Amino acid sequence: MNQFESLLSVFLMLFAMKNYYLCTRSTCVHYEIFGNNHYLQNITMTNQTNPLLVRWNTPFNAPPFNLIEPLHFKQAIGMAIKEAENETALIAGNNDSPTFDNTIAALEQSGELLGRITAILFNLNSAETSRELQLAAQEASPELTRFSNSITLNAKLFERVKHVFENRNSLGLDNEQIALVEKKYKNFIMGGAGLDNEKKNRFMQITEKLSILTLKFDENLLEETNAWNLHITDSELLEGLPETLVETAAAEAKSRNTGGWIFTLHAPSYVPFMQFSEKRELREKMFRAYSSRCFRGNTSDNSDTVIKIINLRIELSQLLGFKNYAAMVLGDRMAGSPEEVNMFLSNLRHSSEAGAQRDFSNVTLHARKLGHNEDVQRWDWPYYSEKLRKSLYDIDDETLRPWFRLDDVQKAIFNLAGTLFGITFRPNSTVPVYHHEVKAYEVYDNNGAFLALLYLDYHPRPGKSGGAWMTTYRDQKVKHGTDVRPFISICANFTRPTGTKPSLLSHGEVTTFLHEFGHALHGMFAKCRYESLSGTNVARDFVELPSQLMENYAFEEKWLQTWAVHYQTGEKLPAAYIKKIKEAAVFNEGYAMYRQLGFSFLDMQWHTLASADGIGITQFERAAMKETELFPEVYGTNTSCSFSHIFGGGYAAGYYGYKWAEVLDADAFEYLSGKGIFDTETFASFRTNILEKGASEEPMTLYIRFRGKKPSVEPLLRRSGLI
Repeated sequence: MNQFESLLSVFLMLFAMKNYYLCTRSTCVHYEIFGNNHYLQNITMTNQTNPLLVRWNTPFNAPPFNLIEPLHFKQAIGMAIKEAENETALIAGNNDSPTFDNTIAALEQSGELLGRITAILFNLNSAETSRELQLAAQEASPELTRFSNSITLNAKLFERVKHVFENRNSLGLDNEQIALVEKKYKNFIMGGAGLDNEKKNRFMQITEKLSILTLKFDENLLEETNAWNLHITDSELLEGLPETLVETAAAEAKSRNTGGWIFTLHAPSYVPFMQFSEKRELREKMFRAYSSRCFRGNTSDNSDTVIKIINLRIELSQLLGFKNYAAMVLGDRMAGSPEEVNMFLSNLRHSSEAGAQRDFSNVTLHARKLGHNEDVQRWDWPYYSEKLRKSLYDIDDETLRPWFRLDDVQKAIFNLAGTLFGITFRPNSTVPVYHHEVKAYEVYDNNGAFLALLYLDYHPRPGKSGGAWMTTYRDQKVKHGTDVRPFISICANFTRPTGTKPSLLSHGEVTTFLHEFGHALHGMFAKCRYESLSGTNVARDFVELPSQLMENYAFEEKWLQTWAVHYQTGEKLPAAYIKKIKEAAVFNEGYAMYRQLGFSFLDMQWHTLASADGIGITQFERAAMKETELFPEVYGTNTSCSFSHIFGGGYAAGYYGYKWAEVLDADAFEYLSGKGIFDTETFASFRTNILEKGASEEPMTLYIRFRGKKPSVEPLLRRSGLI
């Protein structure tokens, strides 16, 4: 989801540093741009050449990406940290009795300049990085962690926060204020505030090391993904590949000043190659390259990094008094303990076991029917799965692509948001962007009020991380009585247009777009006073509810009929195709659930360890995933070394959250379907009770207020065809 969080997970998530961003055009006065401290005003006025430290003369005061260079970050972050240190020193040194306003709210409002700068740095490091930018992030990461530690380890500051926390129920605070007090207090505890001096010193060492290692993990993964390609010069080796993929591969080769066709490990190239290539030896080659990323014994190998990260997390959690890292992380999740998570995963495994075995058997038998007499290997699975799906439903991604032109999909999703919530989108070409492919949109509410700025970044590039995510350059908050609206970004790696075709999406890419747009709605509709509680700053196992809820529309006939037309003929997507899409939605769902549960088990096994010393990384993960493993072992491959969600990102001890949120979303969508999938009254309730509230109240409280009861797992099992 949020790649900004994933790049500085220790700094941003564990140690109380929220996402601070600049103010809106209507509220920006001089001291708000340069901070509340006169010291920084004087410095920045002598450094007008640094665009990160001057007034932004841009629409909505959006980041001036066109002016920002990697060299600007070191100076800007150093100055912003000095300002933030002065602000927190004033709070800690206040002789007045601690109150919500002079301590908790003051902390929440501090560090605004630092937040806006780091948001740009780490978001760009995901979306459009370079070696210079990576070095800037590497240099900034430990410095930011030291600053975060200086806050949470400040004894005077902690005493003030603790005083407000202990008296929070007698101060006349509302729910949101109490939620903020509790979050700040927990951030201090998790930031080492209760440790003695010796342990505080070790805490600082650990967190600095983790900030560097998690960043390096993702850098290695991007480098490995970019470094390998399959270069084909013999057209006979293209057998079975879709025309669009072949054209894209030819364009990739041309861009590298060579002939033939180049296929890469980026999803729009890798996935269809594995689904359609008739050349088994090439599928195996691609699979081994993809599945051995950062596990090749070279300078980008993440094996040692994984062990170092795990050992540091173990030590960190034990230092703070927890049995293991998972116990530490899960304290503020809907699932409150490792035991509850493991029980949840085990129950789902038992529920999906028969379906997974059925799916595996069906694909294996179909492979036999097509003349494949060996064991079905992982590089065979996408190919024969696609063959079986085609035979059962007479439909595949390549059949559907002509009806899913990216421009049409975007328009349809915008219109869907308009139907459900009454919001509108206006393109703005004057808003600076960080790459010429990025498009900016102003988003307006149903009453005409400005709601958010939305950046859309669709296609893969060498400097862009894989996958898809939503992030923010500014979160919503209320400042000086003014509602500061957010800047939201959706980044993806969708199929590029070719010389003869526009960007035509697979059905899976349409689903991904809807998923990330659900996160964007969560950010855009935020209506909190405090940034730390706003938008997607919620429990990790709750944050996927809006995104996974929106995915359901990719299978809904009533929505698809309103917009999906063939990009050449204008013919509507045939009703028979829509029926097959719906029917095929349960295809291999047992296997898919098993596969995702395997990743969740691996995550939990890593983060419930007492020590990682002496562990063989491959043997460990084989044992962790054995209950959901259906394939023979493939020597030389490894999941952990490229598992960015848990080693580079914010899903450590939280990958289960995807399945947890699926339970919520299936339950919610079954309820919505009963009301009508375009029922504006029900979606107004979803907006009011879920999307607007952020973390201002407990997630289950919000869900029950919307749904009327706790969620049940049965809707997910029904939707997946498992009951």
